Amino acid sequence: MKTLTTLLLLAAVLAGFSTGAAAAGPKLETATFAGGCFWCMVHPFDELPGVVSVVSGYTGGHVKNPTYEQVSAGWTGHAESVQITFDPAKIGYRKLLEVYWHNIDPTVKDRQFCDVGHQYRSAIFYHGEAQRREAEESKRELMRTKPFKGEIVTEITPAGPFYPAEEYHQNYYRKNPIRYHFYRYRCGRDQRLEELWGKRN
Repeated sequence: MKTLTTLLLLAAVLAGFSTGAAAAGPKLETATFAGGCFWCMVHPFDELPGVVSVVSGYTGGHVKNPTYEQVSAGWTGHAESVQITFDPAKIGYRKLLEVYWHNIDPTVKDRQFCDVGHQYRSAIFYHGEAQRREAEESKRELMRTKPFKGEIVTEITPAGPFYPAEEYHQNYYRKNPIRYHFYRYRCGRDQRLEELWGKRN
């Protein structure tokens, strides 16, 4: 009888652990994109339903824990990027890809808008085989349906270490809205996006 009671208690504890794990929350996934100045790549994703967080940072390089000064100098190999944590039950990776494409100029190599250099390249850093397939499929579809003439030169490459940028870069569009909008205008970002993709709704 004592043994049965012990087994029942153990089963209850294990069931509690199982329930706790389920209640801990959804399984989240990660997407990493580079599209020039990371200040400008946060806002398009930040308020999408299902996106949990968007972090500005550096990836694709060969230096550990790079600083903004090092990356912007262009010798670390990193790209200014954003890393997105999302709930795939609420938003799919394909939707993130669609938003990504419409917020970059995929026709230019080693630059985006007024920012020139390998650190400002456009790139999709995929996490796993499923993301690679979706990224390549979305690129093929875009090549078939694109509303502009230029070739698509955006890289699709495996994700590597991602280093969050300094705190003052995080959510810059919220912290410094006037400077942010002035930068976008001066850099010609919205003007070029309209040329490529048409007016936004």
